Amino acid sequence: MTEVQDLDFDNDDSIREAMSLIDRGLGDISERQIVSTSEVADLLLDVRSVLARLDPEVSPN
Repeated sequence: MTEVQDLDFDNDDSIREAMSLIDRGLGDISERQIVSTSEVADLLLDVRSVLARLDPEVSPN
């Protein structure tokens, strides 16, 4: 999984960080025909961890 820094972001920064993770992930896999499920799961978990910071009621796990 990509290392996600645990910093204090406001909503706009968290959304930009999530979009950046998505863009990097899509750039890494866009040229390949086969993508492993673990790579997709890692990307989704990275994005979820960033977005979870926006809502304190969301469980980090």
